[in-house]
Amino acid sequence: MTVKITKRLLALVGAVLILMPVAMAYAANDGSHSSYTYNYDYWGEIRESPDAYRVDQMIYSSTLGLEVPMSSPQSLFVLDSFLYVVDRGNNRILELERVGTEFVLSRIFDHAVVPADKREEFLEGRSGDLMRNDDGSVYLDEEGCCYLSASADGTNATKILTPDGITTFNAPNDVAVREDTDENGVTHRYIYVADTSNNRVLMFDADTLEYCKQYLKPSDSTFDQSQSFLPNKIVVDTSGRVFVLATNVNKGLVKFEANATFTGFIGANQVVYNMWEYIWKTFFTTKEQRAQQASFVPTEYRNIYIDKDGFIYATNTSFSEYDLLYDNAKPIRRLNAVGTDILIKNDRYPPIGDLNWVEQSSDHGPSKLYDITVLDNDMYIAIDQTRGRVFGYDPQGIMLWAFGRGGISSEGSFTRAVSIEHMGYDLIVLDELDCSLTVFTPTDYGNLIYKASEEYLKGDYYGSADTWNEVRQLNANYNLAIIGIGRAEMREAATKSDVSERMALYQSAMDHFKMAHDRDNYGRAFRYYRKDWVEQNIWWILIIVVALLLIPVIKGAIRKVKGEVAAYESNQVKK
Repeated sequence: MTVKITKRLLALVGAVLILMPVAMAYAANDGSHSSYTYNYDYWGEIRESPDAYRVDQMIYSSTLGLEVPMSSPQSLFVLDSFLYVVDRGNNRILELERVGTEFVLSRIFDHAVVPADKREEFLEGRSGDLMRNDDGSVYLDEEGCCYLSASADGTNATKILTPDGITTFNAPNDVAVREDTDENGVTHRYIYVADTSNNRVLMFDADTLEYCKQYLKPSDSTFDQSQSFLPNKIVVDTSGRVFVLATNVNKGLVKFEANATFTGFIGANQVVYNMWEYIWKTFFTTKEQRAQQASFVPTEYRNIYIDKDGFIYATNTSFSEYDLLYDNAKPIRRLNAVGTDILIKNDRYPPIGDLNWVEQSSDHGPSKLYDITVLDNDMYIAIDQTRGRVFGYDPQGIMLWAFGRGGISSEGSFTRAVSIEHMGYDLIVLDELDCSLTVFTPTDYGNLIYKASEEYLKGDYYGSADTWNEVRQLNANYNLAIIGIGRAEMREAATKSDVSERMALYQSAMDHFKMAHDRDNYGRAFRYYRKDWVEQNIWWILIIVVALLLIPVIKGAIRKVKGEVAAYESNQVKK
């Protein structure tokens, strides 16, 4: 009996050893691994990496001393040392201030005061007798309270404005803050709230809580009047123009001028469809069947962010996973003033998050980049809801690092990450289910990556190459460091007047690009090297070319002379 048990145990151990590589391969295909921080090599294989970030602190309702705990928080916004949190479940905005390294609760916004001289303007189109609109009814009750109701009799109504001139938020989804200096040199801070359930974007003065204006549903014919105006995410540029990502609007971002005038849409998402579905729907279904099927329409964006230069970064989570690696899905876009995507993608793979996943799997599918933030050095960072990870990219679209875990509530992990922001290099991630904020600070390794990239952008190519060498000492498998050294050498070569020095730097750059399998940069460096080599050896080249041209002529002349001599000698013999 003991022998049988021993044999079974040995067989079980053998089976585990045999299946372990298969299990590891399956995990690798899904991007799952034991390392908290990682990157990908040239072949798309995972390479463990030193941590680029570490958890600095966790912020909860109790940490902030909130009497009413956060409920379903949705979004973050940073301006200077202030952090704004959209506490959707409690219909309020929390203002936190960073004092030293700690965040303290500064104020709570849950309403704005409407002055008497603006109240009539605010109630315009809402007061008087019972009026019908797309959402049901708007009316004024006996006490002067303005309501937006879902039915004609006013039941289940939501109060918008009370008699004392207080306008309240209802389930806000997003917040944006802008500073402006008036003609007297006084700086004002304005807060914009995506007051979703009240079908508007509300703007008010952050210092006085005074209502300024609201952005309502466009009455323009280009806006589908059968749809409610449900602002989901908002960004505001330095001029006060407001860009709204609205639910059920697939024409792009709704654009309002600073005076709240609707001026159209920008950045419409591309139509995404399967070719076989298109052929089947077009040629093999009846008109009635086509009417019952979903139309091929542009998909909506998931989130938006505006950088310091006014470019809007948009994330998209609605796509076919087969389109990702071929850059048809474009989960991250950088929109210019006319809505054209100008995101630079100079890596072998586009910025899509994880490169490996289990196909057609709801739990382990491709990355869904839910939100994005952009640093002042143009590096952008996105969060993935599929596996709770954070992905960083440089301005060329090359992955810097990835870290994080999802599905669990622990330090450095997320149950449902919905928003990311930054203060300097520090990252702040909001977890909706855990009702927490995680503050990450860069490690020495992460700071070196930022330093090397910024030195390069500033033109300090020697310094950049030295810093990238420091990065390589910490992570020998980091391709970006190898490429960074080559790029710095190639730029440094352009500053040299001595041809020999330039050629040496170009040669070294080619060696580094070859090591990193960077064909594009290798070809660029080779062209510069070839140009200098030709210029340095032009006289030898000319001599060789002339020689090559003259040698056949000389040889022909010699053959001709020899032939004439031979003919002459032959004639002499015959005589």
